[in-house]
Amino acid sequence: MACSIVHFCQFQDLQATRDFLFPQLREEPSSGAARRDAGKSTHWEDDGWGAWKETEPPEPEEEGSTCKTQKVSWLQDCVLSLSPTNDLMVMARDQKAVFLVPKWKHSDKGKEEMQFAVAWSGSLSVEEGECVTSALCIPLASQKRSSTGRPDWTCIVVGFTSGYVRFYTENGVLLLAQLLNEDPVCQLKCRTYEIPRHPGVTEQNEELSILYPAAIVTIDGFSLFQSLRACRNQVAKAAASGNENIQPPPLAYKKWGLQDVDTIVDHASIGIMTLSPFDQMKTASNIGGFNAAIKNSPPAMSQYITVGSNPFTGFFYALEGSTQPLLSHVALAVASKLTSALFSAASGWLGWKSKHEEEAPPKQKPKVEPATPLAVRFGLPDSRRRGECICLSPCNTLAAVTDDFGRVVLLDVARGIAIRMWKGYRDAQVGWIQIVEDLHERVPEKADFSPFGNSQGPSRVAQFLVIYAPRRGILEVWSTQQGPRVGAFNVGKHCRLLYPGYKIMGLNNVTSQSWQPQTYQICLVDPVSGSVKAVNVPFHLALSDKKSERAKDMHLVKKLAALLKLRTPTLDSVETEIKELILDIKYPATKKQALESILASERLPFSCLINITQTVMDTLKNQELESVDEGLLQFCVNKLKLLHLYESVSQLNSLDLHPDTPFSDNDLAVLLRLDEEELLKLQTLLKKYKQESTRATVRFPDDEGGVLPARTFLDYLECEKDTLGIRKISDEDSVALGGFLFWKCLRGESPPEDMCHTLESAGLSPQLLLSLLLSVWLSKERDILDRPQPVCSLHAMLSLLSKMKVAIDESWDSQSVSPWWQRMRTACVQSENNGAALLAAHVGHSVAVQMANHKTEKKFSQAVLGADAEALTDSWEALSLDTEYWKLLLQQLEDCLLLQTLLGSRVCARATRTSALQAEPLPRLSVKKLLEAGRGGIADSVAKWIFKQDLNPEALRLAHKERDGENPDEPKEGINRGFCEVSEVETDLGAIPDLLRWAYEQFPCSLELDVLHAHCCWEYVVQWNKDPEEARFFVRSIEHLKHILNAHVQNGIALMMWSTFLVKRFSAATYLMDKVGKSPKDRLCRRDVGMSDTAMTSFLGSCLDLLQTLMEADVGRDEMQAPILDTEDAWLSVEGPISIVELALDQKPVHYPLVEHHSVLCAVVFAIMRFSLKAAKPLSLFDSKGKNAFFKDLTSIQLLPSGEMDPNIISIRQQFLLKVISAAVQAQHPIIKDSDPSREATTPTPFGKDQDWPALAIDLAHHLQVSEDIVRRHYVVELYSHGVDHLGEEAILQVHDKEVLASQLLVLTGQRLAHALLHTQTKEGMELLARLPPTLCTWLKAMNPQDLQNTEVPVATTAKLVHKVIELLPENHGQYSLALHLLEAVEAISLPAL
Repeated sequence: MACSIVHFCQFQDLQATRDFLFPQLREEPSSGAARRDAGKSTHWEDDGWGAWKETEPPEPEEEGSTCKTQKVSWLQDCVLSLSPTNDLMVMARDQKAVFLVPKWKHSDKGKEEMQFAVAWSGSLSVEEGECVTSALCIPLASQKRSSTGRPDWTCIVVGFTSGYVRFYTENGVLLLAQLLNEDPVCQLKCRTYEIPRHPGVTEQNEELSILYPAAIVTIDGFSLFQSLRACRNQVAKAAASGNENIQPPPLAYKKWGLQDVDTIVDHASIGIMTLSPFDQMKTASNIGGFNAAIKNSPPAMSQYITVGSNPFTGFFYALEGSTQPLLSHVALAVASKLTSALFSAASGWLGWKSKHEEEAPPKQKPKVEPATPLAVRFGLPDSRRRGECICLSPCNTLAAVTDDFGRVVLLDVARGIAIRMWKGYRDAQVGWIQIVEDLHERVPEKADFSPFGNSQGPSRVAQFLVIYAPRRGILEVWSTQQGPRVGAFNVGKHCRLLYPGYKIMGLNNVTSQSWQPQTYQICLVDPVSGSVKAVNVPFHLALSDKKSERAKDMHLVKKLAALLKLRTPTLDSVETEIKELILDIKYPATKKQALESILASERLPFSCLINITQTVMDTLKNQELESVDEGLLQFCVNKLKLLHLYESVSQLNSLDLHPDTPFSDNDLAVLLRLDEEELLKLQTLLKKYKQESTRATVRFPDDEGGVLPARTFLDYLECEKDTLGIRKISDEDSVALGGFLFWKCLRGESPPEDMCHTLESAGLSPQLLLSLLLSVWLSKERDILDRPQPVCSLHAMLSLLSKMKVAIDESWDSQSVSPWWQRMRTACVQSENNGAALLAAHVGHSVAVQMANHKTEKKFSQAVLGADAEALTDSWEALSLDTEYWKLLLQQLEDCLLLQTLLGSRVCARATRTSALQAEPLPRLSVKKLLEAGRGGIADSVAKWIFKQDLNPEALRLAHKERDGENPDEPKEGINRGFCEVSEVETDLGAIPDLLRWAYEQFPCSLELDVLHAHCCWEYVVQWNKDPEEARFFVRSIEHLKHILNAHVQNGIALMMWSTFLVKRFSAATYLMDKVGKSPKDRLCRRDVGMSDTAMTSFLGSCLDLLQTLMEADVGRDEMQAPILDTEDAWLSVEGPISIVELALDQKPVHYPLVEHHSVLCAVVFAIMRFSLKAAKPLSLFDSKGKNAFFKDLTSIQLLPSGEMDPNIISIRQQFLLKVISAAVQAQHPIIKDSDPSREATTPTPFGKDQDWPALAIDLAHHLQVSEDIVRRHYVVELYSHGVDHLGEEAILQVHDKEVLASQLLVLTGQRLAHALLHTQTKEGMELLARLPPTLCTWLKAMNPQDLQNTEVPVATTAKLVHKVIELLPENHGQYSLALHLLEAVEAISLPAL
């Protein structure tokens, strides 16, 4: 119980405040240093402060440049004020100010803490060139009767160099402004109401005092309180109506002109005081001489103390009633018009103000009343010393003064003398802490200790002086008046000590009695760590060593703590010394604290703990009954009881027994009441589960169970009267405690009968023991599955616990659920270690049936002979509701174990790239999780596993097909073969096909193939939505969607995928493409759609597949019925969210034409992105009706285009489709020309199989009202242009108007011939050209071979093309003769080759 510094608040972003007040620091390159340091809180605690040295620790951050020093010392240059209720802080510099309010927020460590956040920031100056000199945050009391002690609101008072004092709300709204003196404001101080400690203390009034260079103005607190309330109400009313103009009451103030003082830096208003008769006569004699008249009653005076120079401290006394208070009309800063009021409030919220709208002051300044002269009565003259600040103590009897010589002087206010001085505190900051004694802590050893004869005397008050020396970075706490230093802390060299010296304004002697305001007295602001810390001082530090038994006790506790930390081999001497120390402690609470530290020690042996505790208890019993503390005595009794229990359990665990006979499978079957087939099934299931769980994780050697330190054992258990209980501990601690009590018994190394008897005798309830037993059993799954011995031991332990007195209620009958067995079933249901839970359930079921049979046997033995009853119970087992629950639980655990085995299996030798989403481990399953996951929980778990393993949908289908097949060996190879057909790498499925078949058999309804594919489809698209760059997830999702056989499920899943994940991104991609008019670049795709251009191409292709699948499903809905969703009998009680399949079946049917409309747009957008088309705006292919129908709900009826389309739009569509055909042929048959190396071939789509673009373009032509024959002809021409004549001949068969096609091919033939004759410039070619008819020569010269994509075509191939053209052209065609001439020319060219 020493002094401490407690962190109670943090700054959310202190650097932003610094940058606002000091813009020059913002431009420095190392601006991140303060932010990095803001999260580091320096928390110093030093119990043994007496050994603390005042040497300065090296601080590396201050060894740098001056710029670094400014970055951390900027707080010293600010005007800083914190409200006593800690609800508002003000930081100001020059004209700027920042208001900060505390808010509860999560810290970096995840804990909630209070953080100061900026509520308002802006400029406060109104007059030109004025700066802030002082500020106060004054909380104002609420006038409501239901108030709980919190202030109604907080007013900010700010003094300026212009002499103005302005009052603001928390939002920066100016309430009123006063010009009481034309000199700059030096200091603002406040005094609030305090209840007098005793009748001899004069009751002080509330006031606000304003110090000017040669004057003091005191504003009456009641008058100020009423004026501020009236001004604040006017702000609200003006904002509401705009017409209210309430004149608040005037301020009552006094203005004193201080004379006979050279310089005044700070002041303190002591309040009203009354002299004693002797002091009255002495003062009158000094002033008036020997013949001075003495009044009958001493006059009341207001005392003021100033610090500065000549005198160093000046004492002023103003007689009450000597001058009348001045009345000042409040200069309202709130306009009466609504616009002005709203603008003023809004400007405060936004952080900026308009001088014109905010105040609009008249040109002439307000009238300033003259000051009443007040001469200094006396002072402390010291011509060389200059005072810097004065801080008045809370009880108004002492004051601390700092000067420029590095001294701190303690003044006696009443006598006007210096009573103490501290040296070596340059630039010191001081404050006070007043501590009231807690009467409950005063526990006397003797009856006559209290001066009033009883144990509860009046509360004593202690005052401590807090001095912060920034030059040394030290914060010290001193006991006044002549007391020692009681605390010292290293806090840094750039902090600010805040001591307001007032509380809440607006209270009086009536209202303050019912209020318990939560106010702080002093705090430290650290800009380096960005924290606010409070100083806590216990009351007993103010007591001298002679009178304080508590101080002596604390010294003994510290000595005991140091002794416990020593490493010494002489334990006997240490034990003796510890006993002497703890017996010397007087206070029972301190003695209990010391005993707790002894019991928590790690270095004392167990025997020492028992001996010391026994010694303390024996000493208490030997004392007189009246002086014995019952709480301490009971504490010792309880701890001794726990220590003896720990000793007994440790002795039983040290026996180390070994069972003689091995445990066979037959014994296990009899024990668990299973036949041979059931036991074999259980062993097979556990073996597979163990194999998969061992393969999935790395196993480390477990710590030896059954070991627990004594101090940990004492922490876990608590003793209440005759029973023992367990504290609220974590699951890991429960396992540790259960392992200490039961692990040796479960391994057969300790007798379970003796252990249960010991624990029952100690007072532990069977319910607690059962919970601990199950916790250690379920946590030691690996050790349990290795050998059958723990199963036998668990059966024995459970039987013993069930036979305890209060385990199973005697009134329980077979038709009700036993709370005892229900507790065990609940533990098994909640466990994620399914193997151990299944074994525990089998053991629990066996013991429950055994006890039910035994109870039934007792009933029958009363009516029939014993032999008959024995034969009866051997042949059947008693029916009970618990038995049915056990059977249900066994089936659920078996299913859960099988499912966990499947989820633990992995695909071996995966060489493909694995996403971070697939690398995340799956959470372990429990029966509780499956029961709370809804009807789709099982399929959802398997779907997550399929996503992690990235299994192909075909593998799932083949595994399901094998379940219904006849040959068990063939399908496994088929699955592997089917998987490898799809995968690019050879993958070893291992035991996955067998586990899948087993899971299908175990869950025929939950893992029905359509249900599983639906969940896989949804899981893949959900994971894709998390990372859209993983386009293969979306492709795989569409594959699962296509594998869904039922059209109703397929339709619903596709519709939900579209509306939930796709339509928003698809619309963004469409609008982006329409905006840029071409295939967008990667940067634009990432900005608008959230994925790269490559991923967006795959995304659009998958969207097209989905829409086509949706149309097919809509057609198929009419041909089949909706599926009936069933659930396995063991899982009928599931609760939770509705499954994906149920949601899919609830979807409305889509509007087929609208889906088809979107499919056309998707194909258009996909084509633009796939082939990087230029000058292509997708929405320009549709009219206004078509555009308005896009991206609407697919189940809604929209107005779609019908009838004849605008010819201009049809022309645009035709041009677009021809572009697509050209790009598609170019992509399928790329031609890389040597003359154009920059031209690159278009790469195929990276994901999935590319579309049949010519067929898709023809299909689009049908929907877009474009002639399909034009598209087909263009496709043929493009094929011949690329030199793929054999494909062109096949495509000609689809063209209807072959005459037009022949004309187009004739031109293409002429281009080929022109290239061969005119551009090659060979001698043979020139001679042949001269022999050609003039008409043909002229026609060939008009041809442009550059239109050909592939000019390197053999002449023989061109000859075939000419024959094809002649075949297609009718003889009466105008170009038929030209074709014949071409044929002759081609044959003439090909003759030399022949």
